[in-house]
Amino acid sequence: MPCVLVTGAAGFVGSHLLELLEEEVRLKPAGAPDGAPRIIGWLRPNTEPLLTGSRVIWHAVELHDRDAVADALGAFKPAEIYHLAGVPHVGESWGHVHETFAGNVLGTHHLFGGLRRHNLKPRVLITSTAFVYAPLDRAITEDDTIRPNSPYGTSKIAQEMIARRAWEDDGIPALIARSFNHVGPRQTPSFVASNIAKQIAEIEAGQKPPALSMGNLDSQRDIMDVRDTVRAYRSMMASAKPGVPYNVCSGNPITIRTLVDLMRANARVPITIAQDPSRLRPNDTPLVLGDHSRLTRDTGWSPQIPLEQTVEDLLSYWRRQIA
Repeated sequence: MPCVLVTGAAGFVGSHLLELLEEEVRLKPAGAPDGAPRIIGWLRPNTEPLLTGSRVIWHAVELHDRDAVADALGAFKPAEIYHLAGVPHVGESWGHVHETFAGNVLGTHHLFGGLRRHNLKPRVLITSTAFVYAPLDRAITEDDTIRPNSPYGTSKIAQEMIARRAWEDDGIPALIARSFNHVGPRQTPSFVASNIAKQIAEIEAGQKPPALSMGNLDSQRDIMDVRDTVRAYRSMMASAKPGVPYNVCSGNPITIRTLVDLMRANARVPITIAQDPSRLRPNDTPLVLGDHSRLTRDTGWSPQIPLEQTVEDLLSYWRRQIA
C-alpha cells in the first residue's frame, strides 16, 4: 500500500493538506489499484496537531535528530513526501536566526540524508517562499533575480539548494514550491490576515476597544486561500518537474489596507484603525506579487477560492475560537 508522508502535519498548512488527502482517500473507488494510500503525519515530540484526521497515522519525529529522521523514513518508505515542517515567519526571523536556519535548512538536510541512507527516491515537495526574490514593481516570475532580504528568505534559498542537489546528484525528484502569502482558518495570529480577524472577533466579543492595531497598510501582497495552496501542492506532486521552482500564488495584488477594509465590512460592529509602530517590519517590501503561469502550464492548477470567501471563513473561525 503506498504511503504519503507530511512533515509539519500538525501545523496550519499541514492541517489543510491532511483534509485534502483524506477527502481523496474517501473518494477513491473501492478496489482501486494499490488501494488507498496510508497518510503519515510527522509532528514534533510533545506537540499536538491542529487537526487529528481520521485516517492519519501520527508519528513524533524531531527533524533536528538525523538518526531519528532516517529511522522513521526507513520504517515507512514513503512514495510521496510533503515537507511542510520548518520555521515560517518572516518578521520574527531577525530575532530567531538560529531557530530559522535550524528549522528550515538542517531539517531539510536530514530529510534528504535519510532518503539517501535508505536509497529511497520518492517525490519530495519542499515549500520555499516568495521572499527569496529581489523586490520588483511587477509580477515576479521564477526566472527573476534571487536576493532575499531576511534570514527567513535566506534560509529558504538554502533549503532549495539542498533539494536541487538531491535531484541532480542523487536522482531524488525534489519539487520546489515558492509559495506566496496564503491565509485561512487555523492560521496563527502572528500573520497579518489572521491577526486582523482575531482582533475583530475580540472586539465583537467586547474583549477590546473597537480599534484595530495595525502596522504598514500600504504594502501590497499576493494573498491566496490556503486551500488553493494545498491543491497546488497536490497538482505539483502529480506533474511538476523536479528541480524546477514554481510560484504558488494568486497573481492578484491587494494592499493590506484593502484587506483591512474587507474585514471591517464583514465585522458586526463599527471598527476604526490605530497605527502601531511596533508592528512595522524592518526591510518591509512594498510589493510582493507572483506570476503562476509556469505552475498552471505544467499542472493545470489555478486558484479558485475568492478572497471574500477566505475572509468570511477566517472571521468565522476566530469568532468560534473567541467564543
